[in-house]
Amino acid sequence: MQIETKFHGTIQIQKDQLWNFPKGLPGFENEKTFSLLPIEGNNTFQVLQSVNTPAVAFIVTNPYTLVEDYSFDIDEPTIELLNIEKPEDLFVLGILTVKQPFETSTINLQAPLIFQMHNRTAKQMILNDNRFTTRHVIGHSKEEV
Repeated sequence: MQIETKFHGTIQIQKDQLWNFPKGLPGFENEKTFSLLPIEGNNTFQVLQSVNTPAVAFIVTNPYTLVEDYSFDIDEPTIELLNIEKPEDLFVLGILTVKQPFETSTINLQAPLIFQMHNRTAKQMILNDNRFTTRHVIGHSKEEV
C-alpha cells in the first residue's frame, strides 16, 4: 500500500509493516494504524507514522538504551488487549520530543508504547509510577545519535 508520511514523503509499505493500536493513542484516539519507519543513517531512532494522517508521526526509540534502570509492570487491561502471553513477544518504545540542541530532547517514560510482535497490536500504556516523567532529558544517553 502507498501512504503519505510526514518525514519520508510518499512511500510503499507492506501489510506486515502495519501496527494496530485498537484504542488509538491518547489525544489521537481515531489513529489506529501505524507503521514504524527507519530514519536513514540512524539505527537508534524510528518514526511511528500514522498510515491515515501524514501529519501524525512521532520520533520513537528504545527507552532501555537511554535509561539504565527503566522498568515497569504491564497492567492487566494491556495484557488482555494485546493478548500478551510472554515478555519475549514484546518490545517497548518511547516517544521523543525533539529539541535543539538534540541533547536537550526528552523521552516520555511515563507512557511507553508496548508492541506485541505476534499479533502486531500495540498500546500506549500510562504508568502510575512517579519514578518516571513525560520529559526525561536524553542528554545522558548511552548511545550516540
